[in-house]
Amino acid sequence: MEDLLIQPTPHTPYVLFSKENGLMEIKGRSIPDQPDEFWLPVLSWFESYLLDPRVNTTVKIDLEYFNISSSKRILFLLYKLNELVDKGNFAHVEWYYRQTDEDMYEVGQDYAYMVKVPFEFKEYIDPDIAVAI
Repeated sequence: MEDLLIQPTPHTPYVLFSKENGLMEIKGRSIPDQPDEFWLPVLSWFESYLLDPRVNTTVKIDLEYFNISSSKRILFLLYKLNELVDKGNFAHVEWYYRQTDEDMYEVGQDYAYMVKVPFEFKEYIDPDIAVAI
């Protein structure tokens, strides 16, 4: 199974899913004009991964903004992590958010409440703000 690599655009995030190390990363903005066109390959890759997953799976999500259609697909992906846990595998989510972005932190908290996969919240200072200070 080959890695899934999607380069970012102004409307879609960077995606790197690697079966070899069980690491899935999503970073940037997710406001695609055609959400199915963007998310279908991501979710299909993950469905294939579920057939023969690593013992440990980590999903890193660092999104500065996403729309409702992306939110639904992210939640679907997180629900799929429940299947790994149900099969006895270990999975966890690293949810990154900017120190100044309380909304993104709260969205992560909502997701964590909806799934049975552990979340680790990682706050960081936005480098653009740090330079301005």
